[in-house]
Amino acid sequence: MDTKDIIFESEFYFKTSRSGGKGGQNVNKVETKVELNFDVTGSGLLSEIQKEKILTKFKNRIDKNDVLKITAQTERSQYMNKLKAIKKFYELLEKAFKVEKIRKKIKLSRSDKEKRLTAKKTISEKKNLRRLNPKDLRD
Repeated sequence: MDTKDIIFESEFYFKTSRSGGKGGQNVNKVETKVELNFDVTGSGLLSEIQKEKILTKFKNRIDKNDVLKITAQTERSQYMNKLKAIKKFYELLEKAFKVEKIRKKIKLSRSDKEKRLTAKKTISEKKNLRRLNPKDLRD
């Protein structure tokens, strides 16, 4: 499921609005905030399995119409925010399709368990020696 070679730009829908943050007087008159919308279920470039993965992993970013929304408003120009939103989209896709390693449980040998416990005991003794004893303070 490699999506690095697929270009999704034809399926993007951009929405702009006024942004908060830096920009001075520009903030009040120029729409620099960019919202990238991507219809996950309506995409012709993704397989059904890929669509399900995106819908489950990013359900907090997806609205009731199965549209993935990504916003960018850190830059002063609309163009730079648009590029940031696109970059963020591809990073999310990469994260969604990354195959996670399966953790294999291992059984520790008896000697490993004993080593761990003796190390814990020595550290505990060291800390106990550092502790002030109230009986020593009376003398």
